[in-house]
Amino acid sequence: MQRVDIHDGIESTLVMLAPKLAKIEVDRAFGPDIPAFDAYAAELNQVWTNLIDNAIDAMEGQGTLRLSTYVEGGSIVVDFSDSGHGMASGVQERAFEPFFTTKEVGKGTGLGLDISRRIVVERHGGEITFDSVPGETTVHVRLPISR
Repeated sequence: MQRVDIHDGIESTLVMLAPKLAKIEVDRAFGPDIPAFDAYAAELNQVWTNLIDNAIDAMEGQGTLRLSTYVEGGSIVVDFSDSGHGMASGVQERAFEPFFTTKEVGKGTGLGLDISRRIVVERHGGEITFDSVPGETTVHVRLPISR
């Protein structure tokens, strides 16, 4: 565990994924009052990578990715919204299952959301949920400021 500035981690992930984001507009709405908190920084960066990579795939490499952070009820909330095709209800029900994927063979392992859920929920005591309709999916990551 180390003291983490959540925005630094997200920005590092965006830099790493920059080639895949070339045709995607990235909108940031970062809250100014987000405190540093104790977390496993490398693990959270893996969550950000998985979520942003999924959004890129859902948008087929072009569209808008909106990232927002805010404090709510003792937690830091990070929202990842994409302008992709959305998730069908059957996919939503299974999204966090290990090895479940909608990607073609060789493109995904079906472990990204499962790993992300484990890191957020089991390692950080947080919560990961999503809302999806055609044209927009938002993943909500809620992390406690103090544990």
